Amino acid sequence: MEGDAEVESGPALRGAPGVVRGVPAAGIDRGPHRLGTSPLGAAGRRAGSGASGSGASGLARRFLPSTAQVTAGLQSYAGDLLNAGLLLFIIKLGLTVGGAGRRMVEEGLFELFPADAVYGMHNIPNIPRGKFAIRSGVTTAFFDTFEILITGRGCHAAMPEKGIDPIVISAGLVNSLQSIVSRRIGALESAVVSLTQIHGGDTWNVVPETVVLRGTVRTLSADVQNQVEAEMGQICAGVAQTHGATIDLKYLRRYPGVINTPAETNAAASAAASLVGKALVQTDVKPAMGSEDFAFMLQKRPGAYISIGAGETTNDPQLHNPYYDFNDAILPLGAAYWVALVKQQLPVV
Repeated sequence: MEGDAEVESGPALRGAPGVVRGVPAAGIDRGPHRLGTSPLGAAGRRAGSGASGSGASGLARRFLPSTAQVTAGLQSYAGDLLNAGLLLFIIKLGLTVGGAGRRMVEEGLFELFPADAVYGMHNIPNIPRGKFAIRSGVTTAFFDTFEILITGRGCHAAMPEKGIDPIVISAGLVNSLQSIVSRRIGALESAVVSLTQIHGGDTWNVVPETVVLRGTVRTLSADVQNQVEAEMGQICAGVAQTHGATIDLKYLRRYPGVINTPAETNAAASAAASLVGKALVQTDVKPAMGSEDFAFMLQKRPGAYISIGAGETTNDPQLHNPYYDFNDAILPLGAAYWVALVKQQLPVV
């Protein structure tokens, strides 16, 4: 877009915030996995926006046309942004566990680029293309990871009585950990404990000295999150004592939940409805047990995270599936959403 624009670059991090005063611009860093949040700012009214495609190869190539569509949609509006506010795009790159959103906040994103509100978007293959979904309050799960090191006593496989078998211990521990959700968390609460890795032994005739278990925990409240961590510690200690082994639990808090604020949720839903109609914007969607590092931005600013439908059939591969392919056909609607939201949040006076 043409015009006398002042361009600033933000924190290096894993993303590239870019500000253009008076006209919209994009600061883009390329990466293989994710595109994420974007804050908007203004002297009088500030807001933020973003888009996310997860697990798509060549994502930067796919997102660039969408950014161009947003700026083109604001072409006639750009001159008035000098009076309406400041528009900022941030492309946030990094795997979900990497926490690029947290790093950007910790390294001063909102100190460099103050914003009154921040908005985000994610594509969802099990929502039909042409629809949106959003809810107020807790939207995605609190996300933690854990690593459990079981140390027994290695021995010859022909004489297991001479050792303390960490493989047998790990088998029982896996079952015990699954009882946390089924027997220790209330039926009306939500939690998921998933064991995703087991590593132990490297030959046929030796009982190994150690086994390592790894996995994730997802909850929809800080109270349940605290309870699950405490229960895991108690179970590990009890199993260790039972078998005469040593069990070390390393429990790491990764992401808070995405918590949409009411006013910004209504604003996002209104912008979406202006494009597809209220009937195609679901506002009573259930929370998702997946997680998103956009949550760190929502800890600092009010805002809302909306889902855009990307599904073409009922059997489309889901996110993080090896067969998942980003649906390029959603880009025009996604770009139109940001145009509608910017015009709504930064009205020309």
